[in-house]
Amino acid sequence: MAIQKLLSLLFPQLILFFLFLSSTNSQLLNLNIGLCLDLTNSKGLQLGFYKQTCPNAELIVHNVVQKFISSDPTLAAPLLRMHFHDCFVRGCDGSVLLNSTSTNQAEKDAIPNQTLRGFNVIDAIKSEIENNCTGVVSCADILALAARDSVQMIGGPSWDVPTGRRDGSVSNASEASAQLPSPFANITQLKKNFAAKGLSVEDLVVLSGAHTIGIGQCFVISDRLYNFSGRGDTDPSLNATYAAELKTKCKPGDSTTVVEMDPGSSRTFDSDYYNVVNTRRGIFQSDAALLNDIQTRTYVLLQSSPNGTTFKQDFGSSMVKLGRIGVLTGSQGEIRKQCALVN
Repeated sequence: MAIQKLLSLLFPQLILFFLFLSSTNSQLLNLNIGLCLDLTNSKGLQLGFYKQTCPNAELIVHNVVQKFISSDPTLAAPLLRMHFHDCFVRGCDGSVLLNSTSTNQAEKDAIPNQTLRGFNVIDAIKSEIENNCTGVVSCADILALAARDSVQMIGGPSWDVPTGRRDGSVSNASEASAQLPSPFANITQLKKNFAAKGLSVEDLVVLSGAHTIGIGQCFVISDRLYNFSGRGDTDPSLNATYAAELKTKCKPGDSTTVVEMDPGSSRTFDSDYYNVVNTRRGIFQSDAALLNDIQTRTYVLLQSSPNGTTFKQDFGSSMVKLGRIGVLTGSQGEIRKQCALVN
């Protein structure tokens, strides 16, 4: 009887609670549910996941990456970018590594991913690991570890990479085009992109610091230099002197030339990117956008000053969060035999 009485008291409150839920914006509910599921899955990750099943896995990744980086340090940027692009579409499930088929255009063939490189590095690591531990280590974990190791090898931070991710079997170019942050994005669009993945505004400005290494294609910034508003003008948010310099390298219609994202320092992972942004020399509109929000602008100003000493630590923390997005664990997904093909 006591239980019945308690239920009778609670029942009206429960009804009100569910009525409240039903009246809440459905998109917000879906977002919250999705983030909760991501968090639940990420708990399946753990440091040293392969300690018993493939004890040399992380050492093999490190050694193969070191071999490639020692001969071509510029590979660090595309390996980091590939991991970022993987996690932003379907979570960190290695879907960016899959080849297109006769019936499906995969993520790697989406326009934002057509300039990715470093797939040969991942394939080399996978081959070496398969020779040691067949069918144990996922391509998604290999990519996460390779991104961390390559950054560390060019002077960047190291961070913990818990493993246990499994590989997805779906890869759609249309999803990559829709979900990856655009180099043409304004600050509102960027904040929306990152929030949809459970990343904060601080994560946005910190992870943008990855542009301290690597290159950008002239064709991506052509309109910014030559036809920003459709009247043959230059983006006024770009430093005029630097715009003139870029025009000597990037001619109208140039589809092959590349320029450094962090001029003079594109092979070293440091905080100089924020000085580049602060002096309005970021080559992408998404770089310039960081000055249009009080929180991102404050971080840019801090890291471009003598007091800005936390970038590398902050970057590692944000990369840990990135690496947990939408992971497949346990019995989900599969362990691919070849990273470019589903089993």
